[in-house]
Amino acid sequence: MMMNEQMTVSTTMLPHYESPLPSLYEPQPQPPKPRLMFKMPRVVPDQKAKFESDELFRRLARETEVRYTGYRDRPLEERRQRFQAGVREGHTEMAFMTNGTNMNLQVSTTGFSNNHKEVDFDKEPGKVHLRSPFIMNGVCVRWRGYVDLERLDGVACLEYDEDSAAEEDRILREEIEKYKARLREFEEKQRAFRVPTSAHAHAHAHAHAHTHHSEQANIQVR
Repeated sequence: MMMNEQMTVSTTMLPHYESPLPSLYEPQPQPPKPRLMFKMPRVVPDQKAKFESDELFRRLARETEVRYTGYRDRPLEERRQRFQAGVREGHTEMAFMTNGTNMNLQVSTTGFSNNHKEVDFDKEPGKVHLRSPFIMNGVCVRWRGYVDLERLDGVACLEYDEDSAAEEDRILREEIEKYKARLREFEEKQRAFRVPTSAHAHAHAHAHAHTHHSEQANIQVR
């Protein structure tokens, strides 16, 4: 045969064979990823106990001097006008003078808190009585007091808001139950995934052993 003579190689295409066994390198299905969302609770589990034991709440629960802190760089007459305008719009800034705790209060000019008006200019001449419910450090409280319309100071305290606390506790319990239900559902999905996967791996190992045994039998026949 000449060196420059080309060699022709005949090839036969083998039929495509679909093996019933999965490839050893086939990517295995992954377990479902957890999608567990738990909203951060607005309140602590035992609000009343914290209100009665926390040192800050204990100080603020006593009636003490408060003062309007808005627009301190403006003349007194302008501050009086701005204070009343802010209250009628539903907001004001007050500070407890004993420890300097400053609060941005939200009030409703038409709403009631504990069966009392949140804003009452008529209860006492020259004063406005305010009630402002809110959540502070995970506890439902209510700012209650009055402010002198001339001096822009007065007396106030924080009260434990029983009604709001009960409602927030109900919301907290519902959220915990929803989270537990989602957690149980996720755990069930995880178990359902692991069982078929284990059975699939067992079947694969059994079929592989059977194929290997058949090959050994063929070798012996030959």
